[in-house]
Amino acid sequence: MARPRRFEEGRAVDAAMRAFWTAGYEGTSTRDLCEATGLGRSSVYNTFSSKHDLFMRALAHYMDERTGRLLDLLEGDGSPKEKLRTLLLQTADLETGDPVGCLVVNTMVEMVQRDPEIAAMVERDQRRRVEALRAAIEAGMRAGEIDAARDPAALTHYIVAIVSGMRVAASGGADHETLVSIAETAMTAL
Repeated sequence: MARPRRFEEGRAVDAAMRAFWTAGYEGTSTRDLCEATGLGRSSVYNTFSSKHDLFMRALAHYMDERTGRLLDLLEGDGSPKEKLRTLLLQTADLETGDPVGCLVVNTMVEMVQRDPEIAAMVERDQRRRVEALRAAIEAGMRAGEIDAARDPAALTHYIVAIVSGMRVAASGGADHETLVSIAETAMTAL
């Protein structure tokens, strides 16, 4: 009979997600994962089979959580342009208790070019985000809040680039005031 697990996998995945978010895939050792999750080395490998498997689970958890929040915001009630402003200002918020930056952006830089499984995960997540942002921009155009003469695809990719850039800037030490100024400047393009 198998021994019952003495930990909750979801908490371990969340802890591993934060470790990878902070130090990246290559920068997170098995020891770091054991310390973050509170698990022994054998428990990590018995449960997740490999560092790569645990990373994929952590990345999927991050994407589900973060993309879910984005979709909730963009598909909720309210002004499309104000939803975009809220998204940008939330990106500027450094007081969330989370590591700075973005696990997806970090993963795009570190792993997408050499790991087809990770590349496919990131591509699916990015597609969901782009579709939701484009729908919000098009709704803003229909509502007269965003210039309908603009290219919605270009504006969508602009917002994606701004959010990603803000997360990189935060990782590089940009403060809240700087990030808010970037968000406000980006809103002038809409």
